[in-house]
Amino acid sequence: MHTFKVCFVGFSCLFVMVTLIHFASSIPLQEKDFGQLRFVEQLDRFGVGFGWRNLTCPLCKTLFTILDIALLSDTNKQRVAHAMGEACVHLHLADEHVCREITELFSDDFITTLQQSLLWPSEACAIVVGPSCGHFDIYAPWNVTLPSVPKPPVTPPVPPSPGAPQSRVLFLTDIHWDREYAEGSAVDCKDPLCCRNSSGLPSWKHHGAGFWGTYSKCDLPLRTVENLLENVAKDGPWDWVYWTGDIPAHNVWAQTRAQQLNELTTISRLIRKHLGPNVTVYPAVGNHESTPVNSFPPPFIHGNRSSTWLYDTMAEEWAPWLPPQALKTIRRAGFFTVQIQPGLRLVSLNMNFCARENYWLMVNSTDPADQLQWLVHILQEAENKGEKVHIIGHIPPGLCLASWSWNYYHIINRYEGTITGQFFGHTHVDEFQVFYDEETMTRPLSIAYIAPSVTTYINLNPGYRVYYVDGNYPGSSRFVLDHQTYILNLTEVNDHLDSTSPPSAPDPNPKWNLLYQATKAYGLPSLLPSNWNSLIQTFVRDDQYFQMYWYLRHKGHVSKPCKETCKTAIICFLRSGRYDELQQCDAGLTRKEAASLMKPMC
Repeated sequence: MHTFKVCFVGFSCLFVMVTLIHFASSIPLQEKDFGQLRFVEQLDRFGVGFGWRNLTCPLCKTLFTILDIALLSDTNKQRVAHAMGEACVHLHLADEHVCREITELFSDDFITTLQQSLLWPSEACAIVVGPSCGHFDIYAPWNVTLPSVPKPPVTPPVPPSPGAPQSRVLFLTDIHWDREYAEGSAVDCKDPLCCRNSSGLPSWKHHGAGFWGTYSKCDLPLRTVENLLENVAKDGPWDWVYWTGDIPAHNVWAQTRAQQLNELTTISRLIRKHLGPNVTVYPAVGNHESTPVNSFPPPFIHGNRSSTWLYDTMAEEWAPWLPPQALKTIRRAGFFTVQIQPGLRLVSLNMNFCARENYWLMVNSTDPADQLQWLVHILQEAENKGEKVHIIGHIPPGLCLASWSWNYYHIINRYEGTITGQFFGHTHVDEFQVFYDEETMTRPLSIAYIAPSVTTYINLNPGYRVYYVDGNYPGSSRFVLDHQTYILNLTEVNDHLDSTSPPSAPDPNPKWNLLYQATKAYGLPSLLPSNWNSLIQTFVRDDQYFQMYWYLRHKGHVSKPCKETCKTAIICFLRSGRYDELQQCDAGLTRKEAASLMKPMC
């Protein structure tokens, strides 16, 4: 009996730590490392202070062997779930109410995936103790099948003729509306999300939450989202809109399906209301749309644990924008393809099937939902027809599971003449990643644009992106020709001073202003892959240019420059469209230096 108690406590600690790491994954990349530090080292960020390093390999394997047996019983499942919350509280992994709520929310699905994953004790202990205790190969290598059709000869892209038509595309991502945002509440609190009624009142050292938003670990009130939509509606017309998800706030420990669906419905209808019936919006699903966060079971999971509750509502709300065939694949697995214009096709991917934080992939991570094989089929058909393809998704492919990321990179290489735009969000900051030819890894052939968030989380101005794309005419490349980033400067709009308003009153009608235009800010003749590669080289040589990028990356709100290790990691990230390259970003760094990359940078 004592052994079972040890097993439950040990597993509980592991579960809570994994859960908190999953929560950390919902925090933008600016707060995370740019390489993949070991599992246990990541826990340092939370100040866990639990002595996993004192756990010997034989003891670890014994505990997990007992656990495998224990979880065969539903009674023991309930005891394990209860012990999870207790372990979280006693180890001070989070505030007590967060511990209890997050374990209640996550425990059932997580235990189910652990049972179905056939995780061997040696694999579990490879995570906990380290590679000396076993090999963790749940996410084993796998390959998609490419058609036997030879790759067409590569034709280097060239800018269009002056005066050629352009398409103006609005891009929205990471809205993160917080329905409990409270003006005047504390911006610094114990919970992972502040600026809420539950955050309490601010101390004398800090201002309270601002009317339009706040530089802190806070999301946005609905009025700011509506103000954005009002402003972009006036700034039209738009040829179309890309919207890459993450609608709910970061209170991931206390979310329900009903709340998630209400927020999906509310924001979808607001976008439709303000942009009007003549503007088509092409959405993609974010990792925050589900609850628990990051939980996206593959389609072979049926019943109440499936994602049908989410996908069905998405299909209903997005039906005014999408054709029936697209809605059919959304209902199955949250991805779709559609023709935007003759000669231009869109693919919207469900990037949660590539996410390291989606613990359902422990059951089977080999091309979940056959999404990449489906993508190959779509791209081959597009190549046959002479169509160009844009890809949108939430999580950038360079942050995906290694095998998924490698296969995606391989697909981009094969269809470089067809894929002319990649558009993502998720990190909340303004970034890009360059893809290179696989033979030499020196010829740039594609760009993954990573646009800044609408939300302020963490310490950012709200923002959105406008892309100018080679337009609708015969022979169009459909490449991005330029882009602009707009922000709402919270320092100005929360403390508005004019002759008609009292001191420190918020601006009643704030304006979203142009922060920069890419070609002008960086002195680029165009935005072809070769131009972005040259810009990275400029960052290496000219620190002034890099620090300007660092400022623009944070939407005009950054407190200190990025030097030395920070700069090296950022430049490595820009070159790492594939995850195995990203793993090398912290190569040669000391553990202390690598850990420093996990701290907030702004």
